[in-house]
Amino acid sequence: MSLYDELGVRPLINASATLTRLGGSLMPPEVIEAMLDASRHFVNLDELQMRVGERLAELTHNEAAYVCTGAAAGLALATAACVAGTDPAAINQLPDVTGLKNEVIIHKSHRNGYDHGVRQVGVKIIEIGSAIHTEPWELERAINANTAAIFWFQGGMTGRGDLPLEKVIEIANARGVLVVVDAAAQLPPVENLWRFTQMGVALAIFSGGKDLRGPQSSGLIVGRKDLIAAIRLNGSPNHSIGRPMKVGKEEMVGLLAAVNRYIKLDHEARASQDEEVVAGWCATLNKFPGVQAQRSFPNEAGQPLPRALVTIDADKASSTRDQIVQKLLDGTPAITVSTAGANEIYLNPMTLMDGEEQVVLDRLVEILKK
Repeated sequence: MSLYDELGVRPLINASATLTRLGGSLMPPEVIEAMLDASRHFVNLDELQMRVGERLAELTHNEAAYVCTGAAAGLALATAACVAGTDPAAINQLPDVTGLKNEVIIHKSHRNGYDHGVRQVGVKIIEIGSAIHTEPWELERAINANTAAIFWFQGGMTGRGDLPLEKVIEIANARGVLVVVDAAAQLPPVENLWRFTQMGVALAIFSGGKDLRGPQSSGLIVGRKDLIAAIRLNGSPNHSIGRPMKVGKEEMVGLLAAVNRYIKLDHEARASQDEEVVAGWCATLNKFPGVQAQRSFPNEAGQPLPRALVTIDADKASSTRDQIVQKLLDGTPAITVSTAGANEIYLNPMTLMDGEEQVVLDRLVEILKK
């Protein structure tokens, strides 16, 4: 009996995405082994964070790097660094931002639940543009002496109502304003680990527990050395606003192993394999009445990987969309998928282990035949 069996929790086959609520991703053996090794010893966490950061910076072609407890914590720490820097008095003052640079600029079209990580530092959010359009002068007018940073959320919302990131960087850099990119789910492509900072972004933040397949409670911040130094002071184990965002020695070492593995992967072969899986799903599912399956690209996070979009015509198919989704969950093993609209299912191969793509297809065929 497994631990999950003892707790009465059913493991899932994840054909949805690298979602936090599903556990993000599964750690490969080299990550687990690194974490296990780290767990056997006491160590100075400040020293370990410094050494791991130096190695991560080398691997990702950045000035500096820091391991945090997920991308949302990275947003909070990056905000604190932009507001308080390395000033002990300012660090101690947070989240009271009186007398400090206390405004952060975000596109209206980029507002989302994750900007809680920015707001919890105490800053005021200044929105620019509308949901469908932003002019350069709107960003220029929003910048003032109180501007701590401009935050850019890269992903599914990008490109709708915002200025191009290149233009944001150009305007910001001309005025000495920092640009921070939330790129939590923007791997692949692997080049994003250094692309944003090479474009002129001050800091870029990635989830450690998504496609990197590091510890779920880890994140990676890369960028300018002075800002990473400020993040260290604003973060645990120091008594500062980041103290609750404690990252352990196991997560630091585990993320390092994950990034080292990810850099070496054959990403073209991985993408090609996903394409084959999606093509096979579509070819089989399209044989059933009331079912239309087609390749969808890019995926929900804007990553350059394919999914299958399956549309169910309840009048012609054997089951409705919702019935199919429930039957997948109720079966053994339980399978979770994403839904869209009133009658669509997304099947995502990126979170499947070898052989699970066939399990997903077989279960769908079984359901559709009844």
